[in-house]
Amino acid sequence: MTRILKEDAERFLADVLEECVFWYHDGQVLRNMPELQKALRSMGDETFAYHANEQRNDFSTWVRDVIKDEKLATDLGKSRNRTQAAKKVAERITFLTSKLAKKPRTKRGPGRKHPAKR
Repeated sequence: MTRILKEDAERFLADVLEECVFWYHDGQVLRNMPELQKALRSMGDETFAYHANEQRNDFSTWVRDVIKDEKLATDLGKSRNRTQAAKKVAERITFLTSKLAKKPRTKRGPGRKHPAKR
């Protein structure tokens, strides 16, 4: 399992460059992972099927090539419907957001006691 750093989480959740946005077939534009989640929840099944079918999975490809989140790309590639895909994106956002909330660990030098035990 690859360790996700705060910087990775920030990058994965950020807006992509304007020239790398995802245009889906009804003309809407996605700029980031949260927008992908919202779109997957609200798009019709036929729109999902246009982008994710036996021949291709545009969502997985965009996440892998543009957002650079290999884990989510793999999970999206395995999703068989938009509900599964939306759930995978939501789970990933929750995980990444938890990485942003964590405070960095400070190292104690040799001989320094835990602050609560002083």
